[in-house]
Amino acid sequence: MPAPTLSRRACLTAAASLALPSAGWLLPQTAWAGGQLEEPLADSVRTALSAAVVGKAPPELEFASTEARMDYLRWLMASSEKLLKRKPDAQVRRDFLQTVWYESKRAGLDVSMVMGLVQVESGFRKYAISSVGARGYMQIMPFWMRLIGDGDIGKLFHMQTNLRFGCVILRHYLDRERGDAYMALGRYNGSRGQPQYPNAVFGAQRRWLLDEQRSA
Repeated sequence: MPAPTLSRRACLTAAASLALPSAGWLLPQTAWAGGQLEEPLADSVRTALSAAVVGKAPPELEFASTEARMDYLRWLMASSEKLLKRKPDAQVRRDFLQTVWYESKRAGLDVSMVMGLVQVESGFRKYAISSVGARGYMQIMPFWMRLIGDGDIGKLFHMQTNLRFGCVILRHYLDRERGDAYMALGRYNGSRGQPQYPNAVFGAQRRWLLDEQRSA
């Protein structure tokens, strides 16, 4: 069922409250009303993005060393505690966090930024739909399936597909903005140059950055 439409001010208020270190930081929220804007893509860019979304994650993560694996497990435990109320099933929670970690690292993104973006975009709701039709955890606009996928927008509710597309798109925007996260996040939301959305994500990111730093 589509999420109820709230004003942008209401969305920002909800996002700000989620970013605070309080008992209510994971209250449900509507999906953001903004969405990525469809832009012409050069053939080389389209090909690169299409290639980036192909393939599956390994059933278990692989690590270069025992220390790296322990770092990940510490992050997993700390993050799992914070998601307990939103995702009470332990296996669902583990699968989600493992996939976020994998897709973030695969795209060369900070895990904390991806977690903050998911928090702001969907409140960690798998089937969130915005008023403009963006879908899933990272609120992917359906046109991306036509541009770099197989056209089946139903797949945007598949956890790994959604997180893979979201991370690849965010990486694309970061590259376009030459590493400027503020501008890239604005582009992700379709509000490039406006402060509300990037600031909401940065606020949420700080909550998760502590866990990522502890695991490093």
